[in-house]
Amino acid sequence: MSGHSKWATIHRKKGELDAARGKVFQKLAKEIYVAAKSGTPDPSSNAALRMVIEKARGANMPKDNIEKAIQKAKGASEAENYESIRYEGYGPYGVAIMVDCLTDNRNRTAGDVRSKFTKRGGNLGTTGSVSYMFERRGIISIPSDYDEEQMMMASLDAGALDFVTYDDSYEITTLPEDFIKVKEALETEGVKEFLNSEVTFIANNTVELENEEQIEKVHSLIEQLEELDDVQDVYCNLKEE
Repeated sequence: MSGHSKWATIHRKKGELDAARGKVFQKLAKEIYVAAKSGTPDPSSNAALRMVIEKARGANMPKDNIEKAIQKAKGASEAENYESIRYEGYGPYGVAIMVDCLTDNRNRTAGDVRSKFTKRGGNLGTTGSVSYMFERRGIISIPSDYDEEQMMMASLDAGALDFVTYDDSYEITTLPEDFIKVKEALETEGVKEFLNSEVTFIANNTVELENEEQIEKVHSLIEQLEELDDVQDVYCNLKEE
C-alpha cells in the first residue's frame, strides 16, 4: 500500500532505546486507560480496548503494564477524563501531517503542537485539511521464517486486502474491522512473533523529497511532536524506502 513505510513507523513507535520504549509504553498505557474507562474494561466486549491491547502487544508492551492500565481505569473517578483531539497541517516541503492526541488540557496541547510546527518549518491547518489524504488500515508484519504460501492463504481467506513479501518479513494489510480476524487466523497457523500489529493511518499518495537533508527536516518535526506527552500518534505522507 502506498504511503506506508515498512520500517520507519515501527522503529519510531517501538523505540531503539529503553528510554524510547518507556515513552511508548506510557502513551499506550494512556490509550488503554481511555479505552477501558470509556466502555467496559473487558476486551472481549470492548472492541476499542481490544484494538489498543493488540497495538500494545505489537509494540512488545509487557502484559503486566497492560493489566495495570486496565485496573487503573476500573478505579478511576469521573473527573479523570482525557479528550481525543486531532491536529492537521503541513510540515516542511508540503508533507501532510496528522497528529492524534489524548489530553486533559486542550489549550496546553494546542499550544505545544502549534509551537513544534512553527519552529520546525511547518504550519497547522484546519480540521479536514489533510485527513482526506489518509485511510485507516490494519497493518500486520511477521518474520519471513513462516511459509509464504501458508501465511498468504490464511491472511487472504480471513479477509486481508493485501499481502506483500519483503526480504525478511511479510506485511499484511486489512480493513480495520477485519484486523483481529486476520491476526487470529495467523495465530491459528502458528505465528507467535509479530513485528508490528496495529490499526493505523496510511497515506493514499506520498510526497518524495529531493535529498536527505529535506527528509531529516521532516523527521525532526515528527520526532519533536512524538516527544510531547499528549501526542499519541503522528502520521505523514512522506515517501520512505
